[in-house]
Amino acid sequence: MQLRYAFRLYPSAVQQTALARAFGCARAVFNDAVRAREDARQAGRPFPTAGELSRKLITEAKRTAQRAWLGEISAVVLQQSLRDAETAYRNFFASLKGTPKGPKPGPPRLKSRKDHRQSIRFTANARWKITVAGRLDLPKIGAVKVKWSRTLPATPTSVTVVRDAAGRFFASFVIDTDPARMPATDQTVGIDLGLTHFAVLSDGTKIDSPRFLRRAEKKLKKAQWELSRKQKGSKNRAKARLKVARAHAKVADARREFHHRLSTKLISENQGIAVEDLSVAGLARTRLAKSVHDAGWASFVNMLEYKAARYGRTLVKIGRFEPTSQTCSTCGAKDGPKPLNVREWTCSACGTVHDRDHNAALNIETAAGLAVSACGAPVRPGPVLAQREETGSHGFPTGNHAA
Repeated sequence: MQLRYAFRLYPSAVQQTALARAFGCARAVFNDAVRAREDARQAGRPFPTAGELSRKLITEAKRTAQRAWLGEISAVVLQQSLRDAETAYRNFFASLKGTPKGPKPGPPRLKSRKDHRQSIRFTANARWKITVAGRLDLPKIGAVKVKWSRTLPATPTSVTVVRDAAGRFFASFVIDTDPARMPATDQTVGIDLGLTHFAVLSDGTKIDSPRFLRRAEKKLKKAQWELSRKQKGSKNRAKARLKVARAHAKVADARREFHHRLSTKLISENQGIAVEDLSVAGLARTRLAKSVHDAGWASFVNMLEYKAARYGRTLVKIGRFEPTSQTCSTCGAKDGPKPLNVREWTCSACGTVHDRDHNAALNIETAAGLAVSACGAPVRPGPVLAQREETGSHGFPTGNHAA
């Protein structure tokens, strides 16, 4: 399976200038490819092939006065930018046919130098390397200082250099590794995700919601106010924008760290995990939108998903319409819907007093087939191992995505 590890980079001032030049060249080639295909579409001609674009937009363009500066960076970066354009068009055309599920991507758009995220990619052909001193040696950029948070488990197949909105640089390595295995355990758990508590487990454990965004709102509000007072296009406005971006990055980093620690703990302690397939996009359109985004349920479940696949655990998602909050986990009687302000209720059939979230977690575990009956048999047929085609890849900044 493929894993992606991300590490913080600390380029010097000269290296930052070289990276900015590389970002600009890659962006120009990408935009030229989009324009070439759009011109061909409007003229009714067939789309130019990848080979034709490579020859025209890179090889021949370097010989012109308008694009001579493309020769100042590695040719591999320019080729990878063309591949990114091809992939963007391929994904767009596939979405028109209804092939992939989920949100439909739009047609590729032109990139701007003002985009908050800039990136370039080096493959093995670029002859980049990690030096003996632990620096990342990139062609025509130099040996960049890296903050290694852990040792890479294998030789990387590529490296992507990213600059985020907060002005930080990261190196992202793609690693081909075999799935690891944790010691087997007979424990299973059902998880009810919420806002009052981030998660309530079927064993009764309640995990408080850190509410990182809510706690940082006062600081963010002040930074946003200062930004709004600065004149557009001024250097002070650029500094204020960077301050806002760094404040948001701090919140996102803290949330991601919390998700990583909790998901790793649950994966290591339980052989089977059950969660509810929540409609985060739908909940984000309600009055609870800010709290829903602050919780980051989708990111947390994605971490559970790829870690379960990596470590040989079982993850089961039950349907979002399963009446977990309406059903008594003791007798199975359905007691009807209840408003959100009802946190405890008594079953009308057996008289059991339930904590709303704990009862839902028990029902989630049962609905997933992980709960065991008195005779020791599963309540429902066993689940299948969660599959993940590729680990998280573009959610920068982060310590690394394989935590």
